[in-house]
Amino acid sequence: MGQTKPDVQCRARIMQMTEAEPDEAALQEAGRILQEGGLVAFPTETVYGLGGNALDPEASRKIYAAKGRPSDNPLIVHIASLDALEQITEEIPAAAMQLAAKYWPGPLTMIFRKSAAVPAETTGGLDSVAVRFPSNRIASMLIRYAGGYVSAPSANTSGRPSPTTAAHVIEDLGDAVDCIIDGGPVDIGLESTIVDFTVEPPVILRPGYINQEMMTEAIGTVEMDPGIQSETEVVRPKAPGMKYRHYAPKAELTIVSGTPENAAAKIAELAHDETAAGRKVGIICSDESAGMYPEGIVWSLGARSEETQIAAHLYGILRECDSAGVDVIYSEAFRTPQLGDAIMNRLVKAAGHRIIDADEKG
Repeated sequence: MGQTKPDVQCRARIMQMTEAEPDEAALQEAGRILQEGGLVAFPTETVYGLGGNALDPEASRKIYAAKGRPSDNPLIVHIASLDALEQITEEIPAAAMQLAAKYWPGPLTMIFRKSAAVPAETTGGLDSVAVRFPSNRIASMLIRYAGGYVSAPSANTSGRPSPTTAAHVIEDLGDAVDCIIDGGPVDIGLESTIVDFTVEPPVILRPGYINQEMMTEAIGTVEMDPGIQSETEVVRPKAPGMKYRHYAPKAELTIVSGTPENAAAKIAELAHDETAAGRKVGIICSDESAGMYPEGIVWSLGARSEETQIAAHLYGILRECDSAGVDVIYSEAFRTPQLGDAIMNRLVKAAGHRIIDADEKG
């Protein structure tokens, strides 16, 4: 552990370590790569990020090219101290500082008016900047060694399920980056909550682990952007994931909502019909319903009472569907208490808004 070594499967150098025992020398070397304009993939508590120097326009261009990401889709700037906000923002509302005091470092991104120090290439041409202060120890050490400002969208090919292990990064970007820090599986498995503080009251642009109720308790009114579950293609994105198709497996995914009994019965019916037609079917469900599907390849995200497991397993299972070569995928809906908005936001985007209501008759 802790040695930098080449990997035969990709061009990138692989640096293996754990969050409990980070390799300081390797992280210093990775920081040097970032300072010199290179790209480094690294773990955070949410998903793996594809890092570049946030203040270097050319590094941001490299990130867009590596991911195949539209250049108007803004990048998130990752910092490792609250003091770092001063250089990259024009103003910080008092409510934002209250929220930072409670949830930073952590899985929360806040949008502010940007300063001239942040290039347009990093913000997708917007006059605002999205900022996150991750809690993962490997990430925070890397950011410091890189100079304090690291742009880092998820380290996957644009549109694909986000990476929750280094193996996912290698699969998508192994030949497109300079270095991959393998810190093991991530904790949360869904991207950070994004809240916009350039408007009043602040607005959630992407749901995540820190939900609307938690933020309202901390600072008062926080609204939810109406486009979160039903996006409009004419709106320019202020945050990652607002406009373009994301998180999608290769096969067509359909969500089946309704009561657990009706949803399971509908999925079983659809799977039977598709199987009879000679198509390979994947089914995403919970532990409680996994035994209700006699046909298809069944993947459980976990027990519905363990919503953190559901979130952590979602992207990995979407990738397993690809590896299994299924032709179609049917997923149950997961409207859990804390993470339900975030889980369903990712599923709805992965499905391209294909949803069947199993409770509807006719």
